[in-house]
Amino acid sequence: MDQSRISLRPFKLSDVDDFLKWASDDRVTRYLRWNTITSREEALTYLEKVAIPHPWRRSICLDNRSIGYISIRPGTGDDRCRARVGYAVSSEYWGQGIVTAALKMAVSKVFDEIPELVRLEAVLELENKASQRVLEKVGFLKEGLLRKYGYCKGEIRDMFVYGFISTDEISSN
Repeated sequence: MDQSRISLRPFKLSDVDDFLKWASDDRVTRYLRWNTITSREEALTYLEKVAIPHPWRRSICLDNRSIGYISIRPGTGDDRCRARVGYAVSSEYWGQGIVTAALKMAVSKVFDEIPELVRLEAVLELENKASQRVLEKVGFLKEGLLRKYGYCKGEIRDMFVYGFISTDEISSN
């Protein structure tokens, strides 16, 4: 994949059809905390009420078309030094290095854009091997197992936690 075709930008309402294409896929939303989007109206509402006002949610774009997202949610108060990372990409683009490239772009920008931020963390299911590989390729370190930690799709699951500190190096792999 030619990396120059990949970009990050804020969501727009005009992304609705591209967003619906991947957000309506149960395989894409399997490990996400939000449910599969089932209609254009629901997609518009999600973009308007959730994605666009989010403090740091970017559309992963291929040739400026939305094919996924990266979310970095900073904590508040005493937790403002850290942020949670989440992401997904259309199943049509799985295994092509797009999320890895996009996450490297996000990590390289976010510490400058949110000055009080010193730590990024991702919490994910043990079964989500592809996402674990993405984080490791970017330079995140697996820090531990959180037993019965996260509620997702009706079940409490064990999770791995990964961390990236502002002084860590983004992997060149």
